[in-house]
Amino acid sequence: MEKIMMNKNVENKSSYHVTKKDLTWASLRFNWICVNLFNYESQLGPSLVWSMAPLLRKIYPKDSDYQASLKNHFNYFNTTPYLANIVLGTTVAMEEKDGIKALPTVQSFKTSIMGPLAGIGDTIFWVLWPTIMGSIAGYMALQGNPLGAIIWFLVNILFNIMKVWLYHVGYSSGTRLIDTLGDKINTFTEAASVMGVTVIGALVATVVKVSVPYVFKFGKVSMNIQTDILDKIMPALLPAVFTFFIYKLLDNKKWTPTKIIFLVILIALVGTFLGIFKA
Repeated sequence: MEKIMMNKNVENKSSYHVTKKDLTWASLRFNWICVNLFNYESQLGPSLVWSMAPLLRKIYPKDSDYQASLKNHFNYFNTTPYLANIVLGTTVAMEEKDGIKALPTVQSFKTSIMGPLAGIGDTIFWVLWPTIMGSIAGYMALQGNPLGAIIWFLVNILFNIMKVWLYHVGYSSGTRLIDTLGDKINTFTEAASVMGVTVIGALVATVVKVSVPYVFKFGKVSMNIQTDILDKIMPALLPAVFTFFIYKLLDNKKWTPTKIIFLVILIALVGTFLGIFKA
């Protein structure tokens, strides 16, 4: 009986040793297809399966095991694509080591880690980087300087190289990396969120331009509405109010980003034509 159980455990484990080429190819496949197969039922699940299918075929030569692994990875998975590869590399290490027995652990690991990683990745790669670099590149473009766009292009190339590297890190470090970080993930996420809010607040005051040209006159007294009243209350008061208004619209399901863009253009045109805003 013991011999039968030992043979069964050996069958469950993979005899294939994953190579660096396997990991690189799987990460490139995920980078290429990532959000192209995105859906609202399993989110990134199909992309994950498509990217890992050739590698899983090598780990699981038995059809039933291979199908079970694919089915397991079709489950819901969603995190920032920039950091997803570290999770996928870790799951490859798990399945290579324990074979089909690792599937419940793989799913539990993916479910538990995708949220914290999304908090970090969304803050850095979807908020901080596009906001800061987008503003710098846009400002340089207005000045006729292409350097901002060049930096944007080069850094995005580095991001793609980083994603491949993270796949290898996830495979070599496994769950040890996540265990080592522990509560530091939440601390880092909160710190990055505060930094993101601070940066956005600064950009509102410097990039969003809303001002009124009216000058109040009564006898010999003249007072500029913008500089003598609004700026005295709070510098960049109108940009802050306008930004708050846009955020409230974004919170309304009836207003899409496209509708809001057209609304802003309309307000700018009408306001400038009527002399409410400076051109």
